Amino acid sequence: MSKDRKTTELEEGWEYMQNGISKLKGILDGSLEQFSSEEYMMLYTTIYNMCTQKPPNDYSQQLYDKYREAFQVYINSTVLPSIREKHDEFMLRELVKRWVNHKIMVRWLSRFFNYLDRYFIARRSLPPLNEVGLTCFRDLVYQEVHSQAKDAVLDVIGKERDGEQIDRALLKNVLDIYVEIGMSQMDHYADDFEAHMLQGTGAYYSVKAANWIREDSCPDYMIKARTYLHGSF
Repeated sequence: MSKDRKTTELEEGWEYMQNGISKLKGILDGSLEQFSSEEYMMLYTTIYNMCTQKPPNDYSQQLYDKYREAFQVYINSTVLPSIREKHDEFMLRELVKRWVNHKIMVRWLSRFFNYLDRYFIARRSLPPLNEVGLTCFRDLVYQEVHSQAKDAVLDVIGKERDGEQIDRALLKNVLDIYVEIGMSQMDHYADDFEAHMLQGTGAYYSVKAANWIREDSCPDYMIKARTYLHGSF
């Protein structure tokens, strides 16, 4: 570190970083203005400088905490309100959009804060930046909406069973969230979705069978039963 380098105070440096984070949020919301290579380097360098200053001006721990806070603030102020105001398939589409945007935000902020990952976090055995970012979405968004999302997905699956055309790409994208949110573990998919789907499948066909028995002759009932069995399996 150069002896002549000016000390960057936490408040000053974080204000500059917040401007960069605000620009990133604008890009996620559709702004066409991208980061220039100079802006990218300045954001990275600001973090680097604030982490390599001598104590008490080494702000590595404070910046690690503020990295997490940046996601928490964005999720509570923007992401959750946008999901809460929508329902059914519209909610699913918004959830997928926000998850995609969140992963982009994690990728970009992890680059800006990369010096923390390579040195400070490694020495302290702290969760890496990518994990911190994804955990924020899991704890604040997924934990609130996964049950509602599960019900909406099962409703869409029910429509397909009844012969309606559905958006299968949307379902795949939603189920990918259940898998990805576990960060290589399938627990969330298995516990929060799959178990309910299997339970719902049994209940669905029990109701169908009861209706067929009441409404149809025996040959008609057998034809419908075969059709649904082949459709499901």
